[in-house]
Amino acid sequence: MTERPDLPATIAVLGAGSWGTTFAKVVADAHPEVQVRLWARRPEVAEEINTHHRNAKYLKDIVLPGNVVASADVADVVVDAPLVVLAVPAQTLRPQLASWKPLLDPEAVVVSLMKGLERGSDARMSEVIKEELGLSDDRVAVISGPNLAMEIARKEPTASVVACTDEDVAQWIARLCTAAYFRPYTNPDVTGVEIGGIVKNVIALCVGICDGKGMGDNTKATVITRGLAETTRLTLALGGDVQTMAGLAGLGDLVATCSSPLSRNHTAGRLLGEGLTLDEVSEQMTQTAEGIKSGRAVLDLATKLGVDMPITEAVVAVLEGEIAVEELAPRLLARELKSEGELQ
Repeated sequence: MTERPDLPATIAVLGAGSWGTTFAKVVADAHPEVQVRLWARRPEVAEEINTHHRNAKYLKDIVLPGNVVASADVADVVVDAPLVVLAVPAQTLRPQLASWKPLLDPEAVVVSLMKGLERGSDARMSEVIKEELGLSDDRVAVISGPNLAMEIARKEPTASVVACTDEDVAQWIARLCTAAYFRPYTNPDVTGVEIGGIVKNVIALCVGICDGKGMGDNTKATVITRGLAETTRLTLALGGDVQTMAGLAGLGDLVATCSSPLSRNHTAGRLLGEGLTLDEVSEQMTQTAEGIKSGRAVLDLATKLGVDMPITEAVVAVLEGEIAVEELAPRLLARELKSEGELQ
């Protein structure tokens, strides 16, 4: 492993949405002596962070630490940063990386906070990062888990997972983001950690639709449990570890995203269940619901691998207008009877 400072002078976070800003706050709270530079696409957001220590659109009245500084210039944010954290919408990542590549420190480690699958290529975000930046596996990590940004910004205790094939790199990142209220574990299963974070968004859309239709807890528990089963099937088909699915990046993230009104994907699903069109949902949402964007890519990947994902298939059918939300439950219940333990 390249020699890296135990405590860098600066860390860069690209993306000033709710999770990017919150993660910057976690690192800044953990290490007041580190300058955490945050890239905001809009100059007025950077100005608000620097002047008022707030990002009101995404984190309301949360006060950010003084060692979080923001800029709308990526070059200013990433200069000399040995750790670059990416928190941008998944479908915008590849073109942005192409322009950012010349600006990054040649030895920088890149971390993905994103929970999406690229449409067209069906690539995970770590794969996009490695392809576009030409990085080896030990230079790319992902962080996932039950990461509802507002709860973490309020310092409500949570745990998460840092995944990297290199345990030393994973431990280094974990130490940098260990705060009194944020406890990271490490895991070498990058694939499983990413797939858990991707598919749970689609399952949360389904649970949200059930809520919007006024269905009860039995229904939602069924969707969550069977959703975990199909997430596990896809993970195993891609070479991931079944144990990851029982951990924070699997079951933990799934339960949080499917259960909380703070979840963007649950909220989007609930609005669909209440009868809003997809365009109307998009107008109401101030942030990206990754399940809407990634659902088709997840289904395409599953089809390519011969993995049965009925909940994902039904949600995509709703999103693409093939069936009405009223038809989602009957479609799932009409499936062929099988043993609960079957993985395929």
